[in-house]
Amino acid sequence: MVIDPAPAVIAERRDWLGNPVAYIAIDTPHLDLSVTVELDVTLTPQRPPDLEATPAWERIVATAPAVLAVAEFLESSPRLPLPSPDLAAFAASCFPAGRPVGAGAFDLMARIHADFAFDSNATSVTTPVLEVLSLKRGVCQDFAHVMIGALRALGLPARYVSGYLRTLPPPGQPRLQGADASHAWAQVWCGPAAGWVDMDPTNDTLIDRNHITLAYGRDYEDVCPLSGVILGGDAHALYVSVDVEEWDDSPPPCARREAPETEATQSQQDDWQGQSQTCG
Repeated sequence: MVIDPAPAVIAERRDWLGNPVAYIAIDTPHLDLSVTVELDVTLTPQRPPDLEATPAWERIVATAPAVLAVAEFLESSPRLPLPSPDLAAFAASCFPAGRPVGAGAFDLMARIHADFAFDSNATSVTTPVLEVLSLKRGVCQDFAHVMIGALRALGLPARYVSGYLRTLPPPGQPRLQGADASHAWAQVWCGPAAGWVDMDPTNDTLIDRNHITLAYGRDYEDVCPLSGVILGGDAHALYVSVDVEEWDDSPPPCARREAPETEATQSQQDDWQGQSQTCG
């Protein structure tokens, strides 16, 4: 991580959810603040869960409050107040009696993708989730909040995921620098066997190797990538650029030339074969 101007104080730790956090203090006057972070990430392919094999959603509602690791993701959070009858009503059709929780959540994700339009001008970072539900427009943060809020409104544990999304250019077109994006999606807890299952309502998909997870939280406020307090006048603007590139760390193939066989090497091979036969 490179910060310009250099901070007078920097402290790194993990927050109460286990996410890495860096706290900085800059005590020199400045017109611009630049934070550049470079990460090497190894992605491990995972087999998609069998969503139809997950427990009935009513069972999750009944048992989740007793599971310490997920109980906090049932409650109200700064951006997602509960109870919310409107969000519960929006999700209800996806969860008929006895429906597997994973299958119901997948249908909810698909419904958000179908009913909502991506519009970066429709909302801001502070737009309430019920306003997004009414507008049926927004960005990835909004769609993740709608999905998480709707799941919690039914009594299902759900949490917010902040990360990056690698975008692929059209066939034959060059990849543009800065074309990738910060991204957000949802996780729903599908019981002890399946655990947390990631679902991306913006793109109507389970996450794949193009999704890179940075942090988990109750909502956006827990995992805002950069936040703080500025002392001084005038307005300010934020510019964000993301590049995600795939690296191949395997060594390049090299030509292999066989040494000419001599009488000595042939004799050694014959001896080894004889020993192998004797041992057998």
